[in-house]
Amino acid sequence: MIRLKNIANVINEAYNESIRETMTVTEDAEMRALIVNCSPVRSGATAEIARLVSDRLAERCTVKTICIDDYQFSFCRGCRICHATGRCVLQDDVAEIMEEFARADIIVSVSPSYWADIPGQFKAFIDRCTPWCNTHEPHATIPRGKKGYAIALRTGPGMRECERIIESIWHFYGHLEIACMGSLGLPGIENREMVEPRKEEIVSFCEKILSHQES
Repeated sequence: MIRLKNIANVINEAYNESIRETMTVTEDAEMRALIVNCSPVRSGATAEIARLVSDRLAERCTVKTICIDDYQFSFCRGCRICHATGRCVLQDDVAEIMEEFARADIIVSVSPSYWADIPGQFKAFIDRCTPWCNTHEPHATIPRGKKGYAIALRTGPGMRECERIIESIWHFYGHLEIACMGSLGLPGIENREMVEPRKEEIVSFCEKILSHQES
């Protein structure tokens, strides 16, 4: 087992080095922001909020927006092989998503409430990120220094469900060593049309994100 872990460490470090090489930017390069639509719906309220965030951050950042449903990946098998190797035995789009995380300086996850928590598709993705989880060695890594933000929306009027979603995203960020910088809860949003009256809140939150990059 020790020999296996030593070999795995060499393989994992080579993988991490290749990521670092491709993600190297000059000090004066523009900040990169990744906006994640955690909903499987590409044209709903969550997507509209992601668009507003993208438009505002694009004024001072290079922005990419992705939807979790644009990618194909399997559920975690619970085999725990990644605990010994730092790599997943499944080869699918999770690696592509993680490359986007590695490129970004700012990550904003926008999630609706599905039964008082994040959507199943996003939870399945988080489960597959176990190779990058810092609770075991060896583990894969993404470059450090990233700043993470969360926006949660729900149909009902209470904030508790939004807080629970944010907690799930914070937990995920923490194990990837992404700094949890700020969050926004948006209760009372059922559809795309209900986003417009909340635009000022969303834009104000984006201003806070941008201010953190200047400090």
